[in-house]
Amino acid sequence: MDSILYFLFWAGLIFIMMRFGCGAHIMGHGKPGATRDDPGASAADVRWSAPETDIDPVCGKTVQTRNSKSAVHDGHVHYFCSRECRERFEAAPDSYLGVAVGTIPKMSGQAHG
Repeated sequence: MDSILYFLFWAGLIFIMMRFGCGAHIMGHGKPGATRDDPGASAADVRWSAPETDIDPVCGKTVQTRNSKSAVHDGHVHYFCSRECRERFEAAPDSYLGVAVGTIPKMSGQAHG
């Protein structure tokens, strides 16, 4: 009888913790659908989603972000068409980000896709 009460006590405590405490988000009791514009939303409630396409800052190609390589620089995510473009960007990111919009830097005869 004591072992059943012991089990029920711990099961009840775990249930209460999962329902109201640290595990509430696992059981789906968080704030679903919170947005950045919601004044009651905390930073943990906001989810970032990538755009469908972006421009490779190295070669200027339009890339599908779902299948592309990515790198983060100064808090911004940049997407690349190839590993080579990402490596060139990571070696000198400021040289590619300082380029005026609408101009494409010259590549050294390297073809990739």
